[in-house]
Amino acid sequence: MSKSQKSPEKQEFLKSTVAHIDPTSFDARPIINSMAQTAFQARNLARAVDIYNRMLEDSSCSVILTLAGSLISAGQKKVVTALLENNMVDAICSTGANIVDQDFFEALGFKHYQGTQFVDDQKLRALAIDRIYDTYIDEDELRICDDTIGNIINEMKPGAYSSREIINEMGAYLERKNLGNDSIIGTCHRKNIPIFCPAFSDCSAGFGFVMHQNGRPRDKQVAIDSARDFLELTKIKIESGDSGLLMLGGGVPKNFVQDTVVSAELLGVDAAMHKYAIQITVADERDGALSGSTLKEACSWGKVDTVFEQMVYAEATLVFPLLASAAYHEGKWKKRNGRQWNAWLNKQV
Repeated sequence: MSKSQKSPEKQEFLKSTVAHIDPTSFDARPIINSMAQTAFQARNLARAVDIYNRMLEDSSCSVILTLAGSLISAGQKKVVTALLENNMVDAICSTGANIVDQDFFEALGFKHYQGTQFVDDQKLRALAIDRIYDTYIDEDELRICDDTIGNIINEMKPGAYSSREIINEMGAYLERKNLGNDSIIGTCHRKNIPIFCPAFSDCSAGFGFVMHQNGRPRDKQVAIDSARDFLELTKIKIESGDSGLLMLGGGVPKNFVQDTVVSAELLGVDAAMHKYAIQITVADERDGALSGSTLKEACSWGKVDTVFEQMVYAEATLVFPLLASAAYHEGKWKKRNGRQWNAWLNKQV
């Protein structure tokens, strides 16, 4: 994969790469156990770890991870892949940015860079540097990511696909090119773990689709079928029976996975509410918005049970590595088998 050339001035901004945290390299159980004896969000986090361990120990439970907010650019990739590699997550529902603009972007060989929010953004714009708070991205390299997505889509047969199917093609591309072996997409492709991005156009994939569809007859186009995403994820919920949600942030991924219970009912299946649920968020419930709505509120909609649910009001990059590390070292995952929902869905009509 060819990379863009950086001027000396641009190189000065893009010199310190973001390093990904490895939750297997340290044991967070002592601090989590100490937090269990305290209060506020520390104790809530300790209870969330306990609930996650219950998910992993429950042989009938499928675990769905949701990703919202800028997580991969902030050094959380290895936290996610550690869970995937060790059968601690069975499906992912994410924003497109985390999967495409950040994970796939890095799989192509590009990086995110440490920066600062105290910067002249007009200067960054002139240098084609995009900023996510205190993180920088090379816009020229992001355009290569857009083009690559467009090329992958161009090679697909015309038709409407779920985001899961398209992301699986992206995984196949990485495998053919021997790229991104440590990426989320690459790991999921290898382990048959489905990734859903219900708002798939809201990222580099959307730009790829714009380039693909522009000027092309509709019967020759590849298109995104978000309703198929919903159906496929609902089928996973129905087939798995018990389910657990580990949600980082809120937004569309949060609501999408919760709604599968209601969707199953509309298909005539009396599906159980999600048995376990954890949400890590900084959103407030008082404005009535979805991202901050509590899991207890979700129970009123018939989506989430309230026996094993926990809200953790904290920024995800602070507490997600601790939760993952504690659960990894506790080892409840060692008796779990990978569900391979991707392969199962490919066999469905």
